[in-house]
Amino acid sequence: MRKVYLLTTAHLEDRLWFREEEDFQVGMNYVAIESACRKEVGVLAFVLMSNHLHFVLRGYPEDVLLFVNQVKRRYSQYFRQKYGAKEILRGNEVDIREIPYEDESVERAVAYVQMNPVAANICSHPSQYPWGSGNCFFCVSPPGGRLVHEFSVRSLERMMHSFRPILPQKWLMSPEGYILPSSYVDVEDVEACFRTPKRMNFFLTNSSKARKRMESADAALPTFRDQTILTALPELCRSLFGKETFRALQADEQVELARQLRLRFSADANQIARVCGLTYAAAARLLDRL
Repeated sequence: MRKVYLLTTAHLEDRLWFREEEDFQVGMNYVAIESACRKEVGVLAFVLMSNHLHFVLRGYPEDVLLFVNQVKRRYSQYFRQKYGAKEILRGNEVDIREIPYEDESVERAVAYVQMNPVAANICSHPSQYPWGSGNCFFCVSPPGGRLVHEFSVRSLERMMHSFRPILPQKWLMSPEGYILPSSYVDVEDVEACFRTPKRMNFFLTNSSKARKRMESADAALPTFRDQTILTALPELCRSLFGKETFRALQADEQVELARQLRLRFSADANQIARVCGLTYAAAARLLDRL
């Protein structure tokens, strides 16, 4: 019997999986390709965060683990070709946990995954975050797109960053160039599990991620996505210090830049570490010197 599993990649402490919007779009398409290739695996929910991934998948353990590892493999090749970084996902382990069907465990797992961007203060509701399944369930007005069969093979190859991707012809491509998750996520099964939008909202607002956000002292502060800060970082280095990169800064200048990131973007040590390519300990030391 196929079972449900929560799979999470290890968080990258000092770098990002996704540096810009195109990277997220490519990641979304690799999830879609694996879903098309591995019909033995059902996708219940997933989310792409800046430095890690979460999936709730139904299948046999070896199949769901292969699903996530293949997404990682595809994305690693793309990342290496684009940025020249060879080691980004080497040793990036995947935690896999079986989710029992009883005790509302599946509902809690789906809610946990969906609430990740909300807990990170990226959005106020999962449906507002495009890089995952947050907008798939109980939608009054599902997002529109074009059918896959309307695109040429060459166009699909370009958008999917994959050679001759095999995709169901009735799947929908978003205007941004990635397959809409509602095309392959098991929407009906998830909605049947929650039964009503109100009950799903209850699990979302009472998930561990929601509680973490409410308990955080910084929950009310404005927060910027990693990609926004990463884009602003070179100009900030140039305007403040006349240098091109964080690595070119002297020790006291790095401290001042950390102060500016905290003041201008409400960045904490974790976020500063990711966008500057530091360990958490090194970022924390910079902030301790403020």
